[in-house]
Amino acid sequence: MLAVTLSLKIRNEHQLKIAEDYIQSAFKGLKVNMTSAETTVDGWLQLKFSGEDEKIALNYLETIIGLCPTHVTHLKRFSTVKGYITGLSESRDEIHVDVGLTNPKTFVTIPLQCLQTQLTDGRKIALQKIVELFGLRENMPVTIKTLSVNENRVEAAMAETQLNLYEKWTKSLLDRLIVLGASQQETKKAIKNYKIHNDVIGIETLGIFEHAIICKFGTDAAGLIPKIGKNLQDASLSIFSPKRLLNFFGSFHSA
Repeated sequence: MLAVTLSLKIRNEHQLKIAEDYIQSAFKGLKVNMTSAETTVDGWLQLKFSGEDEKIALNYLETIIGLCPTHVTHLKRFSTVKGYITGLSESRDEIHVDVGLTNPKTFVTIPLQCLQTQLTDGRKIALQKIVELFGLRENMPVTIKTLSVNENRVEAAMAETQLNLYEKWTKSLLDRLIVLGASQQETKKAIKNYKIHNDVIGIETLGIFEHAIICKFGTDAAGLIPKIGKNLQDASLSIFSPKRLLNFFGSFHSA
């Protein structure tokens, strides 16, 4: 039997059921049986499963969701790992990312200087402004690359895949309304209920409970918040606006 902690945070029993169904569907065709699914104190999803194809299932879960390192010794320099932004209001010179390190409990730190190098072309932009420009929020999923690892502190930078995502979004010139804490089905239902499908091209999946609603050219994502927010009261919303970025920087260059 294998026991793993996935890079997926669960907020309530409803989300736990959705995650279970998602994983059971992913296991379809494999000779594997999921014996339990529960959350840790910090909300990470823990699974136990066994069967002839359990190693295949493990590799698949690592690919589609990701695994928490749990112990700092499981990280090495230049490890790429998924996590969630946390503690945005606690510092003016760094961002913390929870990647599931529990032994000891440690958040990964992205220093402001690193963010400036990667996101603002080296310009000395304040952290709060970077947060605003890129629509960063608590519980937003990000992919990071570790730069230094020790028992008391882990420092990282945005991974290449994360930077490529921002560059792709910016070059598209399309606003995105980022939904954190709702399933794809719930997000689609909100779009349908408030009849804003004419303003939307599609939905981009960032995680099981994180999505980016892609707005049509000329549609301001901020204008959709009052409508979407009424139907997704348990979710938090953020905006990624290429226009805002380009107006501020003139052009976009990722490191």
